[in-house]
Amino acid sequence: MSIPSSDLPPIETIVSDYHVPVMVEEVLTALAVRRGRCIVDGTLGGGGHAKALLHAGAKIIGLDQDIGAIGYCIQHVVVYAGDTVRLVQANFRRLDLVLQRLKIEKVDGVLLDIGVSSRQLDRAERGFSFQKSGPLDMRMDRAGSVAAADIVNEAGQDELARMFRVYGEEPAAGRAAHAIVDARRKGPIDDTLHLARLLEQVIPKRGPRHPATKVFQALRMVVNDELGALADGLEAAAKCLSPGGRLAVITFHSLEDRLVKNFCRETTLAQLDRPEWPAPRANPRCMFRAVNRKALTPTDRELARNPRSRSAKLRVLERTASNFTAPLPG
Repeated sequence: MSIPSSDLPPIETIVSDYHVPVMVEEVLTALAVRRGRCIVDGTLGGGGHAKALLHAGAKIIGLDQDIGAIGYCIQHVVVYAGDTVRLVQANFRRLDLVLQRLKIEKVDGVLLDIGVSSRQLDRAERGFSFQKSGPLDMRMDRAGSVAAADIVNEAGQDELARMFRVYGEEPAAGRAAHAIVDARRKGPIDDTLHLARLLEQVIPKRGPRHPATKVFQALRMVVNDELGALADGLEAAAKCLSPGGRLAVITFHSLEDRLVKNFCRETTLAQLDRPEWPAPRANPRCMFRAVNRKALTPTDRELARNPRSRSAKLRVLERTASNFTAPLPG
């Protein structure tokens, strides 16, 4: 039985012990939520955005690759929302396949809140934090075969340096990689604090940020193939959205935002022009219109309440074409 939104817990309870969702009001506006619309929350986490969407009258399909998040939301969201929410343990990069299995052809909105949740960061046993001792894991889906410790202890120095430079944008990538390879000759590096203290010795401290921050970010992104998943998820969302449906993506660092920004540009240009062409041509991948010219950012009020939201950017697209089209020519 569906539960009326008036019977759900107050929307203020979205600030939970699991994760504080960012830009909630902006997300509701971005997705143009109306009663009965079907929204995919591709990054369910603690269900904060899902609860807000349910309050607004939407039906939710919630995805998360972390079985812990699914279990939490069964207890804290499904119990109130009944059959207006369906949960699936899956990476959002496969949301088109999930909808096929659910026999759902199109949806009215897709939300992707990219990154790691507060629960994952704060629990030492998950291995995401450089501030607490725990296994060097970092897998969002703990059924995954490769953990951060495998990379740290097995990858070559040049490969480690490349990862830290590309995915962490760490200026001291070479020094960090050399220090890791040198240290692991004495024994495996399998504890988060062990790695963090090692990095403290070779990476200069810049402002309030811990020296290990960017290396940990890079390892997390590689372990979970986060940029690959994001690219796949954007394409999957384009396939699944009805005309007029909205795609809202929240990112937290420049690599993610650059990928989303490029996708927005690529899929909203009506025409393409190249020097070798006699005239502009129609863009076969023009399938969205940009709802906002620039990315939205958190308000001062939200920043005061939730400092972790400081780097969040929200980009919003609206589906215009009814069919997914071909890649860009040549």
